[in-house]
Amino acid sequence: MKLKQRIVLLAILLVIFIFTKVFLIDNLDTSAANREDQRAFHRMMAGLRVELVPKLDHTLQSPWEIAAQWVVPREVYPEETPELGAIMHAMATKKIIKADVGYKGTQLKALLILEGGQKVVFKPKRYNRDYVVEGEPYAGYDRHNAEVAAFHLDRILGFRRAPLVVGRFVNLRTEIKPVATEQLLSTFLTVGNNTCFYGKCYYCRETEPACADGDTMEGSVTLWLPDVWPLQKHRHPWGRTYREGKLARWEYDESYCDAVKKTSPYDSGPRLLDIIDTAVFDYLIGNADRHHYESFQDDEGASMLILLDNAKSIRVSTWNRLNYLKNGVLKSALKSAMAHDPISPVLSDPHLGAMDQRLLSILATVKQCTDQFGMDTVLVEDRMPLSHL
Repeated sequence: MKLKQRIVLLAILLVIFIFTKVFLIDNLDTSAANREDQRAFHRMMAGLRVELVPKLDHTLQSPWEIAAQWVVPREVYPEETPELGAIMHAMATKKIIKADVGYKGTQLKALLILEGGQKVVFKPKRYNRDYVVEGEPYAGYDRHNAEVAAFHLDRILGFRRAPLVVGRFVNLRTEIKPVATEQLLSTFLTVGNNTCFYGKCYYCRETEPACADGDTMEGSVTLWLPDVWPLQKHRHPWGRTYREGKLARWEYDESYCDAVKKTSPYDSGPRLLDIIDTAVFDYLIGNADRHHYESFQDDEGASMLILLDNAKSIRVSTWNRLNYLKNGVLKSALKSAMAHDPISPVLSDPHLGAMDQRLLSILATVKQCTDQFGMDTVLVEDRMPLSHL
């Protein structure tokens, strides 16, 4: 064989070798990532059921100290949470030492301080479990049980970005009124034989109070994030205008997504993918009203999008988790996760079934995108190590 032919043959073999090596490494990396996703899913399912236990036998720390230490820029609580049951038990049972009107917002809530100085947000029951709100997706009052369900959905999806939530029964006459501020106390009234209050908020009205069953009110309590992690509010890039007849730019401008991807903080870091994760989360819980979102302050787009008041791409890990949850697994997982909550059953079967149906819609939509644009364009590998936090 002539020298020139040998050189050409060697060059071809070298190209084949490099291509094969790169292809194999890429496939090995993908397979390893998928295996880790599967292991993480099985770990989550194994630890899903949370029993509310009264004591932390292995530590002298208070439940509030443990929960505060969990918070880091990319997660509110870690994957392994053996103390979760004790913290949620404390949230559901600790003595209320102060009650005040809730922080700013559109919906009725109360700010409670529990024994040990921990702040929690109390949202009262407004609807029975099987009540269906008619009208726009954002119509009606907030559902307290939806807050509980959303927290456990956050656990199931592996996001770990929602503050801890648990159901709680409170006696308005004996637990709230004796420790209430004048501002909150002035909003109490009696309707029939039921104690009620209407609080202070944008849509709060004396004519639309939340009423207890007698004196006992069912609600949810959300753990307040530590003060060392102040929040920053951002306008959601896909929010609505709130003006009748006026469309948001994303509703008519086909180039809007490209413009968002060139704008800080969406042009680098994980924020844009967090937005997509949140869109999945909101669609599953039926939240059509996330017009703003919160992150930790001064994060330059690096911290997570925090799940409060519960041409795009999607994370591979999110896509894998959603696929693991189809065929009724999501419904079963939620039932298991919420089985020991004080206000169980948290969701009715029709609501659980609706979430399963929404999951199928999400999977079908992403599948349509991958068929049209290809897997490599739609699915983004973005596994951020948390060891440095």
